[in-house]
Amino acid sequence: MVLGHDLEIVWDDLMDAFASGQADRVYFLDRHSGEIFYVPSAMEDEEFWRQLENNQDRFLEIPPFDYSVERQIMTDFVDTMEDAGLKRLLDGSLAGKKLHGNIDDVLSFYPEEFERLQKMKDEFITSRVKNWLEENNLFTVETEAMFVPRI
Repeated sequence: MVLGHDLEIVWDDLMDAFASGQADRVYFLDRHSGEIFYVPSAMEDEEFWRQLENNQDRFLEIPPFDYSVERQIMTDFVDTMEDAGLKRLLDGSLAGKKLHGNIDDVLSFYPEEFERLQKMKDEFITSRVKNWLEENNLFTVETEAMFVPRI
């Protein structure tokens, strides 16, 4: 849990919101309750959106997932590969060559490398979440000890 001005926020829920690649959802943090919720981005209830906009001090939009950064993480991951054959397969996947399959499919045969990639992604998202919390005055250095990394 994250504490921000006596506000409890469920860390895993926040991480999931930051990692969500679902473009049809907009995630929010309720600064009063600590609840993280989403609404469909295509929701046509103008009054609802107006209420959110009028209460920006309470409902903080969680930034959408950035696929360009994920691509950079994947490229950095592949660049650190020692296994030349695996590196070639992953380079092919990054280049969009379907015969190689997607990266998760390829790495399913290399559990240690899959775990290493997941760790890189989690570290990136954790850093992004911490920065966002600090920028929005919800996290301070003193609360950092409360974070427990996801496994």
